[in-house]
Amino acid sequence: MSAVVGPTRIEAGDQELDPSVPHLWANYLAKSGRPRVTPVPAPWHFCDNELDADTCAGLVLAGRKRATAPSLWFFELHGLVPPTVGNLDIVTNWKGIAQCIIRTTAVQIVRFRDVTAEHAWLEGEGDGSLESWRAVHWAYYHRELQGTKYAPTEDMPIICHYFEMAFS
Repeated sequence: MSAVVGPTRIEAGDQELDPSVPHLWANYLAKSGRPRVTPVPAPWHFCDNELDADTCAGLVLAGRKRATAPSLWFFELHGLVPPTVGNLDIVTNWKGIAQCIIRTTAVQIVRFRDVTAEHAWLEGEGDGSLESWRAVHWAYYHRELQGTKYAPTEDMPIICHYFEMAFS
């Protein structure tokens, strides 16, 4: 896996929502007993390329991936609000087809250098080691921040986002 990261939001203005997104949400609402008028959360996919996005969605579905780690700067650059405990999100594949709904269980903002081996393992990618996590994410953060006012450093803020699959 060449590049793994946290959410890349699919904004309404960026592309038309695939019908699978509201369909999955409606099924979730029916099974959960939540009001049918509950708004659909903005869907997103992992990573910055199709192979990794689809692989990560598959790892979530398989129960192996239970965390992700976008930079806080990504959220600031795109005017996004960081995840909070209890959030529900629709994860899609690269093409925007809904794969599952996740529920945020914990959020920690830590320096890149302080991301733990446990977090790397919970991301579920590659060999699960912290060394592998650092190499892959360091390369990603360089691509993510290229051309912005930010440059990756060991002290850059990382959002350690933990979640569980709520519905598929």
